[in-house]
Amino acid sequence: MPSTVALPSRDPRVLFGRRVATLRKARGLSQEQLALESGLARSYLGGVERGQRNIALLNIVRLAEALECPPSELMKFTTESE
Repeated sequence: MPSTVALPSRDPRVLFGRRVATLRKARGLSQEQLALESGLARSYLGGVERGQRNIALLNIVRLAEALECPPSELMKFTTESE
């Protein structure tokens, strides 16, 4: 069985993913709904939210548009657990 490596909470991929998940949930969207709205694959979005993907700028913009917020809003994260 493959072991999973826990990423540090300061890892920007993890912090970004938490922020996306927080904004998605605040808007009452499922991962699947956000994936459809943004044009991203649900499995890819899940990887982003888990901090396993190093998301590209174009995909950040797509997510921001789907979440109806400026891209900068996705970068407002802290190292504290939410």
